[in-house]
Amino acid sequence: MRVVRAFGAALLALGWTVTPAAADATPSPAADDAVPARAGTSFRTAAEIGQGRTATADASAGDYLYWSFPADAGERPTVRATVRLPDAHAAETWQVDVYDGLRRRQACQYGTQTRTAAADAASLELACTLRTVRAWSEPWANDPLPGTYYVRLTAVGLPTSDLGLPVRAEVRVAAREIGGATAVDGALAEPLVPGAAVTSAATDEDAAVLSDVEPEDGWASGWWSDRWVWTAVGGALAALAGVGGYALTRGPGRPTGA
Repeated sequence: MRVVRAFGAALLALGWTVTPAAADATPSPAADDAVPARAGTSFRTAAEIGQGRTATADASAGDYLYWSFPADAGERPTVRATVRLPDAHAAETWQVDVYDGLRRRQACQYGTQTRTAAADAASLELACTLRTVRAWSEPWANDPLPGTYYVRLTAVGLPTSDLGLPVRAEVRVAAREIGGATAVDGALAEPLVPGAAVTSAATDEDAAVLSDVEPEDGWASGWWSDRWVWTAVGGALAALAGVGGYALTRGPGRPTGA
């Protein structure tokens, strides 16, 4: 019984140490992090945003708006976009698409990716939740992989009379940490970050530079997941079960001599 109680206390302590780490997986917005007030017009000039931030952009109906963000292994990113329309406009259909670092369009697991705004609507909202990012995948597969992701927001059904009307777009990216349930054996040598981003230099002129946005704690590359913790716990429980089974099934001890 002393062994069982000691092991139970160890498991309880382990639970207290694992839970806060899982809660800290989602980065919290920092007060000094700049949020872009513009959007790019192509993959190369996509404006960088971090997870948990909301980017805004003033544009014209008919423009292609691009942003980029990082996503690491074990995360399930969700992109939410809000388009604020002018007072007078016809019915418009907008769509948000997400591409990975290889510019492969990623399917939305759920969410309203395309929506039509009525002629009197002041705004519309779109959402796209991707599949969980994998640390490694077969070359022929289209699985989400760690690296830069691109968001493209545009009107796909736009009357000619609405071309050029002013609109305001807001995009927010957040990710949920899924954990070891989707962990795989393998990792990329480097995250897929081939894109470029728009930054403002001291002269307030836009310049395209190599993407440097990355997760708050750096790229994990799939080397760690909570599967390691529960594998160790499972091994300890198996060992304890073996000791307990032996204690219950062994025969009576050999009698000692007089």
